[in-house]
Amino acid sequence: MGFLSDLTERIRKDLAADPPDAGSFLLRIRTLPPARDFDGALRGPGMSLIAEVKQASPSAGDIAEVDVGAQAERYERGGAAAISVLTEARHFKGSLTDLRLVRRHTSLPLLRKDFLVHPAQILESRANGADAVLLIAAALTATELEELLSVCSEVGLAALVEAHTQADLDKVLASAATIVGVNARDLETLEMDPARALALAGQIPAGRTVVLESGISSRRQVDAAAEAGVNAVLVGEALMRSADPAVTIRRLIGSLRPVDAVTGRED
Repeated sequence: MGFLSDLTERIRKDLAADPPDAGSFLLRIRTLPPARDFDGALRGPGMSLIAEVKQASPSAGDIAEVDVGAQAERYERGGAAAISVLTEARHFKGSLTDLRLVRRHTSLPLLRKDFLVHPAQILESRANGADAVLLIAAALTATELEELLSVCSEVGLAALVEAHTQADLDKVLASAATIVGVNARDLETLEMDPARALALAGQIPAGRTVVLESGISSRRQVDAAAEAGVNAVLVGEALMRSADPAVTIRRLIGSLRPVDAVTGRED
């Protein structure tokens, strides 16, 4: 098995041995205001950018140790449309605490990025401040994907449903998913294939929001994504390694977003 299969198998075993308390999450959710509009944030004029808080990864190892709240503020200053927060601990050094801290420091929509396979994890995400969650098509059966999408709808969460292969994309497009992510990285082998990602993105019909993920660090890549009909790019490592993430965001998407004539800032 590869990385994704091994990790999701462990997560399923952990959830079976220690089931989450769905009832407590529901009680918390009832006290929360409505989730922020993640999809709407990505559908603004020009190219949108989801800025990611990711302190490590299995492909890159340790990336950067940061104050996650301060990093979120930098992302918002740079013009990010939304923020993604890794919460997986073993390989990405993330946590739900990171998600809650970021929530306190930004008004932007938040995506919880983890390996979610159980309805209670969806409730947990909403209870801890997420406005959207990542669902990985390769980690879920078609039935599981529809079940998790249904739970997302019930609690007001958006779902970014990710594909890497043609089979993944077929599964996603057959589902109720409205936000489709295409990952250039194969999560089993951790190898990159940017050309395939762009080709898959070009197959997604109008009416669905398209997000390109992984390995984006240059304006040339963002321009290629725009030509393929992508609405938003998700950028993590390049921003985490940047001395000034706000400037890096502007370099990546600046002239692709309308500029306010009074403030000079991107809308």
